[in-house]
Amino acid sequence: MSFFDYLKDKKVLGLVLVLIALAVLDYHFGPLHLGIEFAGGTQIPVTLEHSVSPNQTNQIISILQQRLSTFGLKQVTVEGVGSTQVLIDIPSVNQSDIQSTISLIQSQGQFQGIVNGKVALDGSGILSGSVGASQPTVVGSNVSWSVNFYITQQAAVQFSKIVFGQANKPIYMFLDRPSSAVVLFNTSLLGTSIGSTQQSEIGALQDVLALGNKTIPLELLNPGAGNWNTVYKFFQLNAGKYKTVIVQNNTPSFIRRNLTALKYTLINVTGANMTPSFGVSTNVSGVSTLLNSWPAVGLLTSPILNPGITNGNISESYTISGAAPSTLSLAEQVTYATDQAKLVQSILTGGALPVQVIVGTPTVTQPTLGAQFENISIIALVLAVIAVSIVIAVRYRKMFLIAPILFTTLAELFIILSVIGLIGTIDLAAVAGMIAVIGTGVDAQIIISDEILNKGTDSTMKIRLSNAFYVVYADAFLLIVAMLPLFFSTSLVTVIGFSESTIIGALLGVFVTRPSYAAILSKHYSQAGGINHA
Repeated sequence: MSFFDYLKDKKVLGLVLVLIALAVLDYHFGPLHLGIEFAGGTQIPVTLEHSVSPNQTNQIISILQQRLSTFGLKQVTVEGVGSTQVLIDIPSVNQSDIQSTISLIQSQGQFQGIVNGKVALDGSGILSGSVGASQPTVVGSNVSWSVNFYITQQAAVQFSKIVFGQANKPIYMFLDRPSSAVVLFNTSLLGTSIGSTQQSEIGALQDVLALGNKTIPLELLNPGAGNWNTVYKFFQLNAGKYKTVIVQNNTPSFIRRNLTALKYTLINVTGANMTPSFGVSTNVSGVSTLLNSWPAVGLLTSPILNPGITNGNISESYTISGAAPSTLSLAEQVTYATDQAKLVQSILTGGALPVQVIVGTPTVTQPTLGAQFENISIIALVLAVIAVSIVIAVRYRKMFLIAPILFTTLAELFIILSVIGLIGTIDLAAVAGMIAVIGTGVDAQIIISDEILNKGTDSTMKIRLSNAFYVVYADAFLLIVAMLPLFFSTSLVTVIGFSESTIIGALLGVFVTRPSYAAILSKHYSQAGGINHA
C-alpha cells in the first residue's frame, strides 16, 4: 500500500495539510524564537520594592516592554515572577546593550519640570503617543539632542499659571528626581566653569534642588573631608527623615561606613555623573550662573523660559534638550546624543513605574554554550522518540508500527515547536514538556494499537476504537487540567514553557496525531481483518 493510499483518509490528510501550513509559516515568519538557553543572551532579574497586585504586575510588564521596544531592543521578554519580581530576557550578550537595558529598567520614569521651586509640568500630563526624538544637531564641534512632546489641555493651563511672570528663568527638567535623599557633594568639583565662582555655583545647585517640602539637602564635603565631623552631625540629626544619600563612588570608605551605620542607603554615582554642567545666563537682571544638567539628581536640561510663554499664553508643545559631553570625539558625541534622546523618549513613552525597582546581577549565556544546550536537547528528543518506537514495536512484534509511530510523533514535535516558536519562545522548559509529551503518548498508542490489532469485524473495531479514544480523551483532559496551574502561575514562570508544550501536545494528540495514527493502522490491517498481537 502506497503513502498516497493513506492520504485518502481525511484524518491523515488533515495532519499532512497542518504540517505543510506550519512549514510555510515557519519559512515566512522564521526563524523560530529560541530562548536565551539556546540562542545565547542575558537574563536580568528585577526585584520590586514591595509586593504588588496582579494588575500592577501586568502594568509594570507593559511599561517595561514599551520602554525596551521604543529604545529599539528586539525579541525582549518580560515575565512576572510572583508579586515581587520580574525577569527580563534580552537576546544579546553585548555589554552596551545590557547596560542600556539596565538604565531603562532602573528609571522610574517620573518626569518633572520645576520652575522657581514649583512643579509646572509632570509626566502625567504628557501624551505618550506624541513623544518623538529628533536627529542629533551638529553645530561645529558640538552635538545636541532633543525630544519633543505634547501635553494635555489641563496640563497646559496648569503650566501657564506656574510660569506666569517667570520670563528668562530656567525650567529644570528632571527625570526621576530623587526623593527622601541627601546629596553629599565634594566641593573639589566646583569653580571650574568660566564666568562663575564657587559660591555662585553652590547657589545654582541649591536652586535646582529646591522644591517646597521636598527640597533635597546639599551637604558640602571639603577636599580631603576635613569638615566631615560637621557634616556627620547633620546626618545624625536627620537619620530618620531621609532614607538615601547620593555619593560619588570614590568617597572615602570611613564615610561610607558611618552613613551605613546610620541606616542610610547609599546611591553611588560616577564622578562624571556627579559633576554638574554649569553655564552663564545673561538677562535684564545681570549675569547669573545656570546649572545646565546634573545626572546625579536626574536633571536633564534647564532651558530658559521665553517671555512669550510666561505671559499667560497656553502652549501644548514642549521640548527636552541637552548636549553631548564636549570631551568626546564628534562621532562619539553623535552616538551619545542619539542614545540619550532614545533613552528619554522610551522612558516618557513608557510612563512611570508604580513602584521602585532594584536590578539584580545579570546572568549571561554565551551563544556557544547555548548551542551546546540546543544539541543536547535535540539528542534527548531523538532518543525519546526512538525509545517509544522500540517499546511499541517490541510489544507487538510488528515492524510496520515503527513507521506510523515515527511519523505521528515527529509530526507532533514539529507542530509543537512551530506553534511555540512562532508565538512564544522555545526554552529548556518547553523542550522538557515535549519529552514528557512523547512519553505520555505511549499510553495512547498502546490503547489504540490494542484495539486495532485484536481480531474482529469492522463494526466491532469501530466500537473498540470509540472506547479507546474515550480513554485517550480522558487522559488528555486530566493532563491539561494538571498543567493549567503551572500555565497561569506567576511564581513559577520558569516552568511555564513546560506547561505550554504539554498542553499543546495533549490537544494535538487527541485532535490530530492520535486519530491519524489510528487511521493509518486501521487502513493497513483492515484488509487482513485484524491480527492478534502475541
